[in-house]
Amino acid sequence: MAKKKPIKKGSPKGSGKMRKILWALLGLLLLSGACSVYWAWKTLYRNNLTLIKGEPNFLYIPTGTQFEGVLNIMRQRKLLISEAGFVWTARQKRYDHRVKAGRYLLRPGMSNAELVNLLRSGRQEPVRLTLVNLHSPRALAQKVGKFLEADSTALLNLMQNDHALAEIGFNSDNVLSVILPNTYEFYWNTDARQFFNRMFEEYRSFWNETRTREARKLGLSKVEVSILASIVERETQYKPERPTIARVYMNRLKKGMRLQADPTVVFAVGDFSINRVRSKHLEVESPYNTYKITGLPPGPICLPSVNAIEAVLKAPSAPYLFFCAKEDFSGTHRFAVTESEHLANARKFQKAMNARGIR
Repeated sequence: MAKKKPIKKGSPKGSGKMRKILWALLGLLLLSGACSVYWAWKTLYRNNLTLIKGEPNFLYIPTGTQFEGVLNIMRQRKLLISEAGFVWTARQKRYDHRVKAGRYLLRPGMSNAELVNLLRSGRQEPVRLTLVNLHSPRALAQKVGKFLEADSTALLNLMQNDHALAEIGFNSDNVLSVILPNTYEFYWNTDARQFFNRMFEEYRSFWNETRTREARKLGLSKVEVSILASIVERETQYKPERPTIARVYMNRLKKGMRLQADPTVVFAVGDFSINRVRSKHLEVESPYNTYKITGLPPGPICLPSVNAIEAVLKAPSAPYLFFCAKEDFSGTHRFAVTESEHLANARKFQKAMNARGIR
């Protein structure tokens, strides 16, 4: 009887090749996964910005902009090394549905992850806006419109709306009293209404109980203090004399005398390059020409500084009714009680101006 051959244990024929194929596929998958991980890492965390030298590194996104609009802004600025990488990152982080308007500071070397996180967070870089040496609501609106998204026309219309202004105690003539010269921080996408509301809150904070009481003691409203302070502001840059000049004008107001303030004439003429007020200027018909009208003009002739307002509120007791610049052009003044004394001082100053050829 023949012996049976022993049966070999192990995999069926061809299983070795199958294992090789499986290992090869697994290797490909791992390689593919590694490549995908590397691509994702590179897309998320490698620099994707190309900032042009000499240009401000700010990205401005207007109110109402959608994701495609953000891309168009970036294309115009040629900011992205890889737009596809930014788009992929934005969609992963859902920024394409969470666009926030504003002014964003871009830093060299920013990755897509950093850029998208910044834009999605809405963490803006504030704008520092300095408001000084402005003579009218129009000039204010134009200045604001250059630095903020606020529409200058909308802001001017707001400041000329007597019906709305009456609700907070102002009108289109005196609305400039609301603005206190200073440097303020705003978000770039501040609109006209938000800007004015912020200024009104600053005004209310400034006019605390103490200052309001001081104005009341002088017999002046807060707006009247601001109007008088604007004249004092334009009369002299020599701050130590401002309180005395303020007292001169208050003395004249109490006596029913015209203020006869040269800065109001310059404002009425509208030519701020005038170095010497002449007789022809004094004849201009305007509610701001205090050589023609009695009392205060209807509104400020500039933004009165806090220093000028305080000069009015803390004006010392003095009998002076006149003052005239000194002939040494030091920026200081001679004060007088009588008109004859004042005219003598004025002749000295006029003689000095003639000698210097100031016209």
